[in-house]
Amino acid sequence: MTKYNGCAVITGGSRGIGASIAEEFAKKGFPVVINYNSNEESACTTLQKIQNNGGKGIIFQCDVSDRKSVDAMTKKAISEFGKIYALVNNAGISQIKLFTDITQDEWHKMVAVGLDGVFNCCQSILPYMIHEKNGRIINISSVWGVYGASCEVHYSAVKAGVIGLTKALAKEVAPSGITVNSIAPGCIKTDMLLGECDEQTLSELANETPVGRLGTPQDVARAAVFLASSQADFITGQVLGVDGGFC
Repeated sequence: MTKYNGCAVITGGSRGIGASIAEEFAKKGFPVVINYNSNEESACTTLQKIQNNGGKGIIFQCDVSDRKSVDAMTKKAISEFGKIYALVNNAGISQIKLFTDITQDEWHKMVAVGLDGVFNCCQSILPYMIHEKNGRIINISSVWGVYGASCEVHYSAVKAGVIGLTKALAKEVAPSGITVNSIAPGCIKTDMLLGECDEQTLSELANETPVGRLGTPQDVARAAVFLASSQADFITGQVLGVDGGFC
């Protein structure tokens, strides 16, 4: 395992894509901070798997839309591991609904978690990265943030916002030795997708994906670890599609 000078903070890290990202970072020698909002049991399970494989980490309960909670998480990461090398903004929610039926509360919640959360985490952690003149920020967007999705207008808008934030912030912090990139997953087989689609729809999505299958959380996790590695030193402000050629 490679030893990195600092930890990796993964938001929404208790299950699905976030859990796989945490596990993959731990395999590469990163101590990990697994953020969760409500599912403590899953966060503990993820941490236990990491520890069973010789990795290090902690869990931290935090609503990323709450700046005070985010700042507390940042301070805990620093006090526990000394430095933060990587931030993976994965926390988010989804909803399938006609645009005309979306309530203002649903719109604001989608923005608060999926976009305000990225802003809060980046702004909280960046001063420490700037001080070190080193760091990696990886924002999990979506293929729908690139192309848009019917009946997911609020989700698509938030994920497009994440891409815009990524591209602009990358230019701003590049002189400080920090890279900022985004991953746009396609149809990934997670609890979120399984909760929204029946078996027929899942089969259709797999058939519409040129590689002939749905993606896995591990597919996304490997891309995130690559973007955090020294092999990606000259890559910043980019959107990496992990979608099997879906779009």
